[in-house]
Amino acid sequence: MSAVVGDQVTPGSTVSIPSGSSVGEGIFEKNGRCIATLPGTLVENDGNISIESSRLPINSPSVDDIVIGQVTRLNENVAEIRILHIESRQGGHRNLPALQLFADIHVSEVVDRFIPSPGDAMRMRDIVRARIVKDDPILKASTKGGASLGVLSASCPTCGVMLDVSDKKIDFNVDCSRCDYTAYRVLSDGFGHGHETGFGLHKLNRSGERWSPEAEAKLGHDGARPYLSPLADFRRGANHDIPPRVASMRSSNRGGGRGGQSRPRMEMHEAVCTMCGVKTKVPFKPTPGKPIRCRDCMDKVKQGKATKEELSKERETISAMRSKLEEKMGVKLFVGRLPYEISEEELSKAFSEHGKIDSIHIAKDRDSGKSKGFAFVTFPSKDDAKAAIKAMNGSEIKGRKIVVEESSPSGSNRDRGGRRKQSKR
Repeated sequence: MSAVVGDQVTPGSTVSIPSGSSVGEGIFEKNGRCIATLPGTLVENDGNISIESSRLPINSPSVDDIVIGQVTRLNENVAEIRILHIESRQGGHRNLPALQLFADIHVSEVVDRFIPSPGDAMRMRDIVRARIVKDDPILKASTKGGASLGVLSASCPTCGVMLDVSDKKIDFNVDCSRCDYTAYRVLSDGFGHGHETGFGLHKLNRSGERWSPEAEAKLGHDGARPYLSPLADFRRGANHDIPPRVASMRSSNRGGGRGGQSRPRMEMHEAVCTMCGVKTKVPFKPTPGKPIRCRDCMDKVKQGKATKEELSKERETISAMRSKLEEKMGVKLFVGRLPYEISEEELSKAFSEHGKIDSIHIAKDRDSGKSKGFAFVTFPSKDDAKAAIKAMNGSEIKGRKIVVEESSPSGSNRDRGGRRKQSKR
């Protein structure tokens, strides 16, 4: 018996979706059958049937979440952080999904002033507080736009001692108590104070102001710094040329990935948004009859701002797409308990009386080449297929009463026919 709204379900339970309703979170739909993939209660919200899970939600960052992360990679335009904690969410300390462990901070989202590369305002192993600004298809974060955002702690790249805040020299807002290292970091108000804020340290970032001549001369123009390790400034100095070997690697592997691996280019596919009808691109091959949404519509649905009229119109569009797809693909019939000696020509003659046939395939043993006693007949018209089932199911061909029914993609018809066939031998 299928579960209805209000019922408790477990993974594998069959779910009943009323006519006009759409499938939501926690429900998998295939060939018109809906299956629960989560334990919980079946609920309805504006025509959308979903499962209100009884287990902890996935600890997945979303737009406007505040996260704590560690800088793990720097290149010309992007700093990569590994997310350690979602500060703005209860239970944010729990492990994250593997595909959402890292977030990118673009150079334009580091601080509200010109910098050639993110390596000029943060360094490897720095701990930062950032805000998620985009969560699809990859996480993107920002350390500007709030006093609490920025570097929370940083170690000296020369000797490893934790850096202190400094206002002795303009645009050099951190220094080392052991050596003469001094540099610029995009500071959070909580720098050196755990996660507490309200110390006014963000003023040392000098957002919106020009760099001092001394600081300007030390900026990593032309991406000279990002590939370096935390100790590289000490070994080679702040100003230096890129070694030929590294320059060659970076020219052939632009935007390198984690652990020296390049990120595979994401293939984008042309599609039309099922909600608003505009042309868009998606990072997966669109499946006919499934929702495909542009970025604006996707954000609207996630934020609960999509209207009932928009969702209803999308359901009508998807339903029309499915009907069109069914007409294009035709209907495949399973024909079981066939005489082993019957040919495709004889089978075609018997079924063609009920309409045009696209194809006939008699299943044969791979080794012997003999018929297995069942076949598949495809009609382009659904009405003709129904007429063939009604007329041919239970009829006799060469003394054998055959079975005719719509083919199941899962192969259940074939298995059942196979068992019947074996019992008749």
